[in-house]
Amino acid sequence: MIDVVFEADKCRAAAYDGDKLVGECNAVPSDGVWTITHTGTDPDYRGQGIARRLVECIDEASKAVGVEIVSECSYSLKVLGH
Repeated sequence: MIDVVFEADKCRAAAYDGDKLVGECNAVPSDGVWTITHTGTDPDYRGQGIARRLVECIDEASKAVGVEIVSECSYSLKVLGH
């Protein structure tokens, strides 16, 4: 089972298969905005919906702390629509 967690210290959502990092969605925090710069998964894990889960995780985390999301990453833009 793939676990998706938000890692606040790195401002990223990360997907793990056990101890192995298999995907991440990175954001850069600045002035109350998190800019998503990259979303990616290990090629062996693609097609499982992990990237979508990563974007949704970071979006939920941003809402929990009251910051806006801006997408520079084309995949997060597709998922979030902004």
